[in-house]
Amino acid sequence: MTVSDTYDFSMERRLSRLDPVLHRRFTSSVFALQHILSNYKLLFPQFTDHTELHTLNVIDFSNRLIGDQIERMNADEIYTLLMGAYLHDTGMGITEQDYEEFSKHIDFGDYFDTYPGDDRPKIIRDFHNEYSGQFIRKYCALFDFPSDAHMFAVIQTARGHRRTDMNDLKGYPAAFPLENGNTICLPYLSSLIRLADEIDITSARNPVLLYDMEAVTGEESMFHFTLHKAVKNLLVTDTEFIAEADTAEPAVQAGLEDLRVKMQNTLDVCRSAVNDRTPYRITQETVRIDYCSKL
Repeated sequence: MTVSDTYDFSMERRLSRLDPVLHRRFTSSVFALQHILSNYKLLFPQFTDHTELHTLNVIDFSNRLIGDQIERMNADEIYTLLMGAYLHDTGMGITEQDYEEFSKHIDFGDYFDTYPGDDRPKIIRDFHNEYSGQFIRKYCALFDFPSDAHMFAVIQTARGHRRTDMNDLKGYPAAFPLENGNTICLPYLSSLIRLADEIDITSARNPVLLYDMEAVTGEESMFHFTLHKAVKNLLVTDTEFIAEADTAEPAVQAGLEDLRVKMQNTLDVCRSAVNDRTPYRITQETVRIDYCSKL
């Protein structure tokens, strides 16, 4: 299957069947998030897409990665994954006031030994998953979570799309309990979003309805847009991810190889966390790039 096929809405349909009330909570939150997600453009006007269009791609890829395992997922796991997907990039568009407040609660480690502490956009970009977690907690009333346990699960799933240690037994238990008797497999849900986010690299990531490509400036931004533009399709098979690229430029091919290595590393981390710690499976093992002159 390719990203150009019809979007896969397996999770939404199954959630609607299993728990219509939980499904309504999710759809109500999506309405509010359509406006919130666009705020990232205030800080990152030339950054790759992080709106609800990117979220739809993340959910679509997650559905494809889940496949038949959807029948094993309970309503709370599906709800948590869908909410985590919609909320995972909310930290990209926070206000200056929230930035100051949230930064007090984030462990930056030795980050500022290397990078200056006065570059707010870079700090937010590098730790946006942590800012997303803080955003979800502060504005939880907007999202009408069924319980504090659901909120924790969504926060961990959203945070887990980058950097976090999914082998942390306390932060990412394989069977996080809810009062209704269901459990949520946090390593699996976080791995799905992390991997789906990583493989959303095609030219569709920067749709023309959102960007005036001629107005993009800055060498780094232009190069990232060039890389995405070169990738025409991303195929998901049972054993691998195949990026179909159309470029003969050595610099672009070198950039795509760096991107492939990054994707492979993410796949290795997610595959290990899921296959070693959970009853679920990620079956894909490799990432490769196919070059062709015409697609």
